[in-house]
This record gives sequence, C-alpha cells and structure tokens, in this order.
Amino acid sequence: MHLVETMAYAGEKPWHGLGNKLEREQSIDAWKESAGMNWTVEESEVRYISGKNGIGSINAFPEQKVLYRSDSKAPLAVVSRRFRVVQPGEILEFYRDLTEVNGFELETAGVLREGRKFWALAKTGQSTTLTGQDRVDGYLLLATACDGTLATTAQFTSVRVVCNNTLSIALGDSSSAIKVPHRSKFDADSIKRQLGITVSSWDAFVARMKVLTQCPVDPDSAEGLLRRVLSYQSQESKAMVVNEQALSNVRSLYEGGGKGSLLASSRGTAWGLLNSVTEYVDHHRRARSDDHRRDAAWFGAGAQLKQRTLEEVTKLVA
Repeated sequence: MHLVETMAYAGEKPWHGLGNKLEREQSIDAWKESAGMNWTVEESEVRYISGKNGIGSINAFPEQKVLYRSDSKAPLAVVSRRFRVVQPGEILEFYRDLTEVNGFELETAGVLREGRKFWALAKTGQSTTLTGQDRVDGYLLLATACDGTLATTAQFTSVRVVCNNTLSIALGDSSSAIKVPHRSKFDADSIKRQLGITVSSWDAFVARMKVLTQCPVDPDSAEGLLRRVLSYQSQESKAMVVNEQALSNVRSLYEGGGKGSLLASSRGTAWGLLNSVTEYVDHHRRARSDDHRRDAAWFGAGAQLKQRTLEEVTKLVA
C-alpha cells in the first residue's frame, strides 16, 4: 500500500519508484500539473440528519467544517471552523522566486494520503564534500496537512548523496523547523524572512559534520550510544527497554553494511555512527510501507530518533 497519491520528480527516481519524471528546471505550473497539485481544498459547513434510518430534519453544526477536494469532491477532513487551509498550489508557489532568482531547484513534490498531506522538496544549491568524497547536499522541505496532523512546516534538510540519508539542519540554536499552526495565516514571505536569517545555518551544520568525521569512537562508546537512542519505555513495567532488533540492524550498518560506511569519513567515526541510524530510519526501519517510513523519517518518530542521535553524537565531541 502506498501513501503517495500523486508525485513528480526531477533527477534520480525517488525511494518508492513512483511518480512522473520531469526534466530539470521546469516551471512551477508544470510542477503543479505533474505532481497532481493543481486542485484546491474546498470547505463546507457540517450538516447532519437527526432521526432514525436517515429520516428526519437536517441540522447544521457551525463549530466545524468539512474539507474536500475540488476535483473529485472526495472528503479530506472535518476541522474546526477556525482552521486555516493551505492550498497544494501555495506549497509550490512558495518556491517560485526561490527557483527563478535564488538558484533553488525543485526535486520532488506530491500529494500523500488522498490529498490530506502535500509537500515539495528543493535543492538549495549548497553542498559540501567531507573526508573521502562524502558529498552532502542542502535542501529545503515545505509540507502541510489539511487534516490537522501536521502544521505547515519549512525546514532545511541535508541529504547524504551516497546513501540518500536525510537529516534536519538546526535553525540557529533552536529547532530544525519553522512551523505555522493552522489557526494562523500562512505567510510565505514571513517564513522566507525567517529562513533568510538562518541561511548561515548551513555553514554551521557543515562545520559540525566535519568535526564528527574527525571524531573516532571506540566500540564500547558506540554500543552505549546506540543502546541509549534505540530504547523505548515498556508499557507494562515503565522501564526503558532496548530495541534489540533495531540495535542489531544499526550495528551491522555501522560496521560495514551501510552505504558509505567504509568511507574515510565514516569508518569508526561519530559521523559514521550518526549515518548508521539515519540509514536505518530512512531505509530499513519496519513500517507498513516505504511511504509510511519516509513520512515518519521526515515528520514523525523517525525524525525524532535521528535528532536524538545527532544530539548524542554531538556530546562525543563536546
């Protein structure tokens, strides 16, 4: 089962092998068409029938509204009357001046979960090569959901080319993302101003990653770190329990099974330890489908696990 409803991509085929391939440097309008984002979220008041077997008077529920697709009329969600919708087209329009003037290049965009979530991902043009030809590129991800499961979120992300691992880049000293809740107006220019202040975060990120490549980690320290991050609270005993299967998978990735794990930047280093977890989260972690795994890796439990690992490996070089 795939979460992806429609999608377009430029460059390499995406993780699930789906989507419409676009030539590079296409217009925003071409992206809207190919990514299946050329429809709008419409809204209507909630009505219900008070009576048995669908017979009775029709009543309104003014505190809520129904969101539905303009093209198929399919329902998307029932939300508060104060919920502010961000349209699929607005996600792509956000990138118009960035691609036309600032050198950004859209790479993927699409619709998840029948239209309830949509996103676009663009290369920023920033790139670095760590020790041993280990290239990392900078991206900007913008995503939202019209069912309330995700605030409109803009975040810088890095992609390690050799294994397509993703890692959020912290904005300044705070979180890795700018989030606009759906009770607030989505102001693209305001988000860009906030992002503009933190473009220098890429340089700080590169500096941190280079330090990690130069930090050797002994086997006992690596094992201890992985046991800390790959643990969860038991519902029965409330004690912390190590996920032994995950630990075994990540350990094997770190010890040579992972893509790029034998590069000089990774072998026996804190950078290699971090990437063993990011590769596990992005490509191997158990999930209902590849799409569910990627959704979690960008926005959910997988993203939290990667962030926790980054914090732990950073302590090794403190």
